[in-house]
Amino acid sequence: MTSRLVWGHSALTLELLTDGPVRLAPSSQPLVEVLVAGEGRNWSGSRTVESAIGARLRFAGHRELVVDGWSVLEVDLADDSLAATVTFRTRDGLPAFQTWTRIRATGEDPVTLHAVSSFATGFPGTEVYLGESDWLAENRWQRRDLRESRLPDVDLDTHRQPPRGALSVASHGSWSTGEYLPTGVLHDADSGRALAWQIEHNGAWRWEVGERLDGVYVAAFGPTDLDHQWQHTLEPGQEFTTVPVGVAYGDGFEPAVAALTTYRRAIRCPDGSGLPVVFNDYMNTINGDPTTEKLLPLVDAAARAGAEYFCVDAGWYDDGGTWWDSVGAWEPSASRFPGGLGEVVDRITAHGMAPGLWLEPEVVGVRSPLAESLPPDAFFQRGGRRQVEHGRYHLDLTHPAAVAHLDATVDRLIGDFGIRYFKLDYNINPGAGTTSKVDSAGDGLLAHNRAYLRWLDGVLDRHPGLVLENCASGAMRMDYAVLSRLQLQSTSDQQNPLRYPPIAAAAPMSVLPEQSASWAYPQPDMTDEEIAFTLCTGMLGRLYLSGHVDKMSPSQFALVRDAVTTHRAIRADLAAAVPFWPLGLPTWTAAWIALGLRAPDCSYLAVWRRPGASAEVELPLARETNVEFLFPTTLPSWSHSWDGGVLTLKATGAPAARILRLT
Repeated sequence: MTSRLVWGHSALTLELLTDGPVRLAPSSQPLVEVLVAGEGRNWSGSRTVESAIGARLRFAGHRELVVDGWSVLEVDLADDSLAATVTFRTRDGLPAFQTWTRIRATGEDPVTLHAVSSFATGFPGTEVYLGESDWLAENRWQRRDLRESRLPDVDLDTHRQPPRGALSVASHGSWSTGEYLPTGVLHDADSGRALAWQIEHNGAWRWEVGERLDGVYVAAFGPTDLDHQWQHTLEPGQEFTTVPVGVAYGDGFEPAVAALTTYRRAIRCPDGSGLPVVFNDYMNTINGDPTTEKLLPLVDAAARAGAEYFCVDAGWYDDGGTWWDSVGAWEPSASRFPGGLGEVVDRITAHGMAPGLWLEPEVVGVRSPLAESLPPDAFFQRGGRRQVEHGRYHLDLTHPAAVAHLDATVDRLIGDFGIRYFKLDYNINPGAGTTSKVDSAGDGLLAHNRAYLRWLDGVLDRHPGLVLENCASGAMRMDYAVLSRLQLQSTSDQQNPLRYPPIAAAAPMSVLPEQSASWAYPQPDMTDEEIAFTLCTGMLGRLYLSGHVDKMSPSQFALVRDAVTTHRAIRADLAAAVPFWPLGLPTWTAAWIALGLRAPDCSYLAVWRRPGASAEVELPLARETNVEFLFPTTLPSWSHSWDGGVLTLKATGAPAARILRLT
C-alpha cells in the first residue's frame, strides 16, 4: 500500500508519497535532487534532475510545528552517507508555501556538493511564463508553449526513456536578475491549474522545466557547479542549507500570480513607513551632479508637490575628481556643499520631508584610500589577487573589517545628518565570486550574498524606521532575499518615458505593488499629455518622483501635484491589491499597455497609449463596472463604453495615459 503524508489547511493541501523516493503527489519526481563529486545522474544530460542520490533518499520521519504563526512541516530523508530535511511553511488561508532543503553528511568521508535542489515536483503543464531582464529593459515576460520551446514531442512511449534536455534559465554572477528573473509560472491549458514560484536569493540560481515519462516537472536551485562554479564540501557531521523558494497555486495564470503576491506580503518584514512618496534628484534631472545651488530649489518644489522623502542621489561625495574609481569613504563633498551637506538636509527637514542619500556599500574604488587600509582578504579575490571590475574592488562581507567599515559609514551618516533613507545601489557584477578561504568561487559568492543579508538585518535592527531602497543599476538584483527585508525596489534606470510602461506594467510579476518604485520624471519641456504619461508610470506602485519640477509653469506643476495627491489617496489600496493584465503581459514594443490592480473594494487600471497605437483599445474585464477617471483631472477624460464585459477606451492623442478606478 502506498504510504502518504497529508499536510496543509483549507487553502493548501500537500500530499507526499513516501514509498520509494519521497515526492509530491501525483508525480514521480523526487522531492530532493543532489549532485556530489563522485556521483552524478542516473540519466546523463544537461538537466539537474535524475540524480543518483535523489533516487536513493528514503523517508525517515517528519515533524509538524507552529513557529511564529507559520505552520511548518519538516520531512526527513536519508541515504547511506547523506541525510536531508525538507522544510515547508505556510499560513492559514494562503495557497502557497516556502520551502528549502538542509543536507547533512552522515558518513565517515567528506562529501563535495555540486547541486542541491530547493524545490522539485511534477506538475501538468503545457506552457511556461518566464521573464528576461537587462539594464534598461527589465521585466520582459513571455509565454512559451512547452512543445514549441524546449520540450518537443519525441514519442517517449516508444523510447521509454526521458529526454536529456530541459528549458532552463539561470543567473550568472552577482546580479540575480541581470539576465532572467528567478520567477516562473507553469500553466496547464487543459485543467486551467497553474504553479508559480520564485527563488529567493540575491545571487546565483537556476530553475528548469522538463519532461519525465510521467509528465512535466519543475526544479529550482540556488548556485550549481554546472552554472556557477559552485562546490561546497561537507566534513562528516556538517550541513548545508539551500536558498528558499516560494511556491503558489491557482486556478489559472492570474490567480497563481495573485497567490504569489499574497505570499510575498506574508514573508515581508513589516513596513511602518506609510509608503511615502520619494523625490530623487537623479533621473533626467541632476544626473549625479548635486550641489547646494541645484538642490535647494528642487527641495522646495518637491515639498510643494507633496513628496515626503527627498533623496540626494550619486555624486554627493565627489570633490571634482573622477569619482567612479575613488568611492568608498562616503564623506560629503566640501566643494559641492560650501555650507556643508547639513545645509541641504536642514532644508529638507524644514519642509517636513525625510532626508535620504544614495550609497553603494559593496564597492571600493581602486583609487580610494580604503583600498589600502582594509585587509586584502576583505575584498573578492581570484587566483590570490583582488578582483577589479569597472574600476572598483568588491567587498567581501564575510570579513569583519568590511562589515565594520559599512556599519561605521551608515551609523555616521545617520548620526551626523539624521538620514532616514538610503538608496542602496550595486553597479558592478564581479563574476562567479571569490576563492578566498572557500571551496569554490561560487561558494564564496554565496557566502557573501548571505553575509550581505545579515548586514542589512543588522542595519535595520540598529535603526528602526530607516527606509532602504533596493537598487542595482536599476533592477539587476530584484529578488525576495533582499525584498523580504527592504521597503522598495527601483524597477529600472530607463530614462526614456516612452520605453518605461512595459517595465512598470510587468513589475508586479516580480515585486509587490507597494514596493515597486517606477520613475516618474516630468519635465518643463514636455506637453501636458507627456507629463501625465510619465506620472502614470509611477502611480500604481511606489510613486518615485524626479524631474525639474522647480522650473515648471503653474499648470504643469498642478499636474504633478494632482498625481501625488491621487497616489497618496489610493496607496493603502495598492498595498492590498493583486495584479491583472487585461491586455496580457506587455511585450516590449506593445502600442497599448494596461496594468490592473484588484483591491478589496475596487480595481485600479493604468492604461498607456504609445505613439503608433490605434485610437481605441478594447479591455476584456470580468464584468461591467462604474468607470472613474482618477488622473489626470485637469486633462480631458477618454471616452469609454461597455459591450459584454469589454471596456473600450478612446484616446485623443499619443503618447497619453490615464489612471482609472473601477467599482
